[in-house]
Amino acid sequence: MPKSDNQKLKIFYILDYLQRNSHREHPVRAAELLSMLEQQHNIVCDRKTVYSDIAALQDYGVDIVSLPGKNGGYFIASRNFELPELKLLIDAVQSSRFLTEKKSRELIEKLCSQCSVYDAKLMRRDVLVSGRVKSMNETIYYNVDAIQEAIAQNRQIRFRYFDWGLDRERHYRDRDYQASPYGLCQDNENCYLLAHSPRHGVTSYRVDRMSEIRPVDQPRTPCQELTGKALVEHANRLFQMYSGETADVKLRFDRSLVNVVIDRFGRDILLIPDGDRHFVFTVNVAVSPMFLSWVIGFGSKAKILYPQSVIDACKAMCREAMAQY
Repeated sequence: MPKSDNQKLKIFYILDYLQRNSHREHPVRAAELLSMLEQQHNIVCDRKTVYSDIAALQDYGVDIVSLPGKNGGYFIASRNFELPELKLLIDAVQSSRFLTEKKSRELIEKLCSQCSVYDAKLMRRDVLVSGRVKSMNETIYYNVDAIQEAIAQNRQIRFRYFDWGLDRERHYRDRDYQASPYGLCQDNENCYLLAHSPRHGVTSYRVDRMSEIRPVDQPRTPCQELTGKALVEHANRLFQMYSGETADVKLRFDRSLVNVVIDRFGRDILLIPDGDRHFVFTVNVAVSPMFLSWVIGFGSKAKILYPQSVIDACKAMCREAMAQY
């Protein structure tokens, strides 16, 4: 049997073809593998060689199932990702606003490559990225990588920061920023950097509004508030990444809002019944305009009970809003 220069790669071509083209409902026959090897890779071999390669892959641990009979063949029964897992990851990519539409499509295509072409068609049919409000910063994927690298090397970073103008163009702020990065957090469908800034102390930055990120030859400023478990606790206190003075705030909510409260603050929060229609709870949060707006948005179904300073801030915010009308 004549051999080509690709003969040593034959078993890899067979595995790759089975991963992309085999399915329980569409098994690949040996004749199809022989045709693929010859036409696509100029490899000529016989059926016994293909059978031997399949057996070697099975011994290696690849879950290749052989179906006997006229309509039989081979298919890969289990893969690195099961379909429900891939669908879950695709949903996460779709819903992430900090990823651009282009990067979302690229990642979804890569995820679809982890299953057969038949299952990939079914998943693509359900993928709707267009029309979603997505990030407009195409470099965010590399921003995250640069930040993670600086954290791993315990180095500070410098970067530019911009705001969007009415002309829908970037307007860079008039100075470079320098900060000690400690962690990334996704909140309200955006990605934030939690960091220590020489100017503001513990703060956060929208990653999709950062650019030209580069490490500097300075170790990170030690920050206990952003180290270990304290990092998670700090992220939980922030409300939609708006900082403010933290306080233990006691609230009374209508019972119809139990799901909302648990979604926001987690299952560990203590909810105490207050009559037949309400419950009360206490949370340690950064009291910011966003937090107050969140409470006000529930109208008569939510009320701040304590402390008085937060109640006064909420009243003042309502008066300012009413003065506009």
